Amino acid sequence: MAEQFDVVVIGAGPAGYHAAIRAAQLGLKTACIDAALGKDGKPALGGTCLRVGCIPSKALLDSSRQYWNMGHIFDQHGISFNDAKIDVNKMVGRKDAIVKQFTGGIAQLFKANKVATYYGFGQLKAGNLVTVKQHDGSEVELKGTNVIIAAGSDSIELPFAKFDGKHIVDNVGALDFTEVPKRLAVIGAGVIGLELGSVWKRLGSEVVILEALPEFLAAADAEVAKVAAKEFKKQGLDIRLNAKVSKTEIKGEEVIVTYTDAEGEKTLTVDKLLVAVGRRAATNGLLADGTGVQVNERGQIVVDDHCHTGVDGVWAVGDCVRGPMLAHKGFEEGIAVAELIAGLPGHVNFDTIPWVIYTEPELAWVGKTEAQLKAEGIPYKAGSFPFAANGRAVAMVEPAGFVKVLAHAETDRVLGMHLVGANVSELVHEGVLTMEFSGSSDDLARICHAHPSLSEAVHDAAMAVTKRAIHKAN
Repeated sequence: MAEQFDVVVIGAGPAGYHAAIRAAQLGLKTACIDAALGKDGKPALGGTCLRVGCIPSKALLDSSRQYWNMGHIFDQHGISFNDAKIDVNKMVGRKDAIVKQFTGGIAQLFKANKVATYYGFGQLKAGNLVTVKQHDGSEVELKGTNVIIAAGSDSIELPFAKFDGKHIVDNVGALDFTEVPKRLAVIGAGVIGLELGSVWKRLGSEVVILEALPEFLAAADAEVAKVAAKEFKKQGLDIRLNAKVSKTEIKGEEVIVTYTDAEGEKTLTVDKLLVAVGRRAATNGLLADGTGVQVNERGQIVVDDHCHTGVDGVWAVGDCVRGPMLAHKGFEEGIAVAELIAGLPGHVNFDTIPWVIYTEPELAWVGKTEAQLKAEGIPYKAGSFPFAANGRAVAMVEPAGFVKVLAHAETDRVLGMHLVGANVSELVHEGVLTMEFSGSSDDLARICHAHPSLSEAVHDAAMAVTKRAIHKAN
């Protein structure tokens, strides 16, 4: 006999665990199912983001940044030292400890909120029945008045570059190298490729990033992408655009990568190859016959604007549905659906979801780019301000980059904010907040910002929209 729940959540990643906790907070009897295991072979909640994505990559990014700064920035502060070394195993161990802390934290939150947790593979059947094949081989059945599918996503594997976990890896393998590879190739100059490429470049690896598209970071503002590319080149990242990989071959302890660019076919020999060409919805085997839930050609579960599948009581959120594969997008969808189930208003504004790439410098943006506004025929005005004229950035020896504010030419409503520079992952939220409240560039320009602070660049950029910036020529 299946145990009855008000809400059954399949997946305990960012979207799933937020949905489960919020549902439980609202008084709904809630269960959450997750199949993932940690490096120690024990269940580990939190999904890709927490186990092998956002959190561990930021741990390595910060470790490698400290090491890089010792050799490239500290001397400008008057700090000198001899023979700096990196202990890769200790660095990775620190990353693993952080992951364990946070996966354990979700387990404690489930316990505190009385979320029933099942460890195993969940499959939705007709009538909102969910079977869970647990890790010990046993099977249990749960019945949900509502079922929230939050199955997440998996790395895309190329047919000519199969993961072997040693020479050819995805993000999981690139987080666990036991030593700095002398030569590392990365297929894909997206978020994962740039971040993990940066980690190992800072630690001493020769990194070549092969990007099939002719344009660098096409999703970002063109000026932001141009500044970022210039800074990455200074750091020694070798980014080759319009480079289409067609073949890989493992010979001994080396990987030979064959690719074609404007000059013809070329080969590249490296010690490790990271494939970072995107992710796909993890829906394989998730739906039994007869559920009525639809899956599109990309493997994503089809939902409406409120994350409902069209099947009574069945919802889907996070990476396994349309929209950007971002943890914070999943957070908001999970909470929104739990509130909708409880009869409350639930909503996610896709127009104000921020994007961040945690390289050095960081890139961040929200809203539309200039190219998008031009393509849509929306009249706009722009204001920008460089960090090179910001006292705090110069004092930090991190003057690269700028902030750009885009506002409607007639209403002055902020339509987008684009940033590249130090800590812009935090500054972008000024744009998010302004846009969420339908604010104008004048609103931003009239808000007092602390001095000296990096946030003053946002203030100055907003003032520049109407050509009244104080610290730059208009």
